[in-house]
Amino acid sequence: MVADSNDARIRVRLRSSEIGATDRQRQTIRGLGLRNIGDSRVLGKTAAVVGMIRKVAHLLEVEDVNGGR
Repeated sequence: MVADSNDARIRVRLRSSEIGATDRQRQTIRGLGLRNIGDSRVLGKTAAVVGMIRKVAHLLEVEDVNGGR
C-alpha cells in the first residue's frame, strides 16, 4: 500500500471543520500542513503520512497524484 518510490504523492484537502474534533486530531491536521477548510497539500506517500491521514480521514479528501507537482 505504501510505495517506496520518491514520486508516490497524495493530495489531501481539509473538507470539514475541526470544530468538535479532539485536540490530538487538530494537531494531526496541523501536522499535515492544513489550516482552513479547503486547504490542500501534496505530500509524499510515506508510512507516517498515511497513518496521520487514517486518524483524521473523516475530515479529509484524499487523492493520488501521479508525477507530483
